[in-house]
Amino acid sequence: MEILIQASFSYLATVAFAIIINVPRRNLNLAGWTGLIGWMTYWGLMVTVHPGRMLANLLGALAIGLAAMWFARWQKTPVILFTIPGLVPLVPGATAYQAVRALVLGERADAGMYFVRVVLVAGAIAVGFMLAQLVAELMYRTVWRAR
Repeated sequence: MEILIQASFSYLATVAFAIIINVPRRNLNLAGWTGLIGWMTYWGLMVTVHPGRMLANLLGALAIGLAAMWFARWQKTPVILFTIPGLVPLVPGATAYQAVRALVLGERADAGMYFVRVVLVAGAIAVGFMLAQLVAELMYRTVWRAR
């Protein structure tokens, strides 16, 4: 039951954000699937393998990047229509909130710890996207160009 809840809410959150940022209507479903793929990669790893937040976020972002590139080629649209909404479930919003809250309350040590977590997760997401671009480029040069 929990897997259905996780999948549903990640899809809905992604589609809602895609609507807010004016993703074209014909791309909303695939944008939702991009977010669902990324979140289920992250969540599935955290529940089963317990690799840590950074590696799970990196692999989730890698999945988002690859799915977004595939959807963009399929729909002949820019990749950004799928990557930006797809990131929404992975963004460390609660941790960023805790960092700001701790800072406002004067708890500098806790604020620093939370801020470092936010920066590390954001860095892992960026590296995941870079790896997705690298994998897509390698696939293009080896598989698609050979045709």
